[in-house]
Amino acid sequence: MGNQFFKALVVEEADKGVFTRKIKDRTIQDLPAGDVLIRVHYSSLNYKDALSASGNRGVTRIYPHTPGIDAAGVVEESKNDSFRPGDKVLVTSYDLGMNTSGGFGQYIHVPAEWVVKLPDQLSM
Repeated sequence: MGNQFFKALVVEEADKGVFTRKIKDRTIQDLPAGDVLIRVHYSSLNYKDALSASGNRGVTRIYPHTPGIDAAGVVEESKNDSFRPGDKVLVTSYDLGMNTSGGFGQYIHVPAEWVVKLPDQLSM
């Protein structure tokens, strides 16, 4: 997967206190370290995402950044035995989308403790 490009909303501080939001190409190496690599299928828009995208440092301290505090998707790779490629999962809250690259990107890389398997009865 390494050098494969994917799209993400990236919020950057263009000038002191001036933030821009653009869809950019990223690679898996751009993501933070984590146990589970997830291809994001869905995210939501939460008020914290709006605060992060507007440069609120009470929510996000380091820019450039990808918001999205919720994500549902499919496991691509896992270092944790609880998750296998193809598992349908969701991640919500913790630090996702606040100070860890979030669900407004096509991929996220997160600690296994943040990931919850979707029940078979719940479609994505």
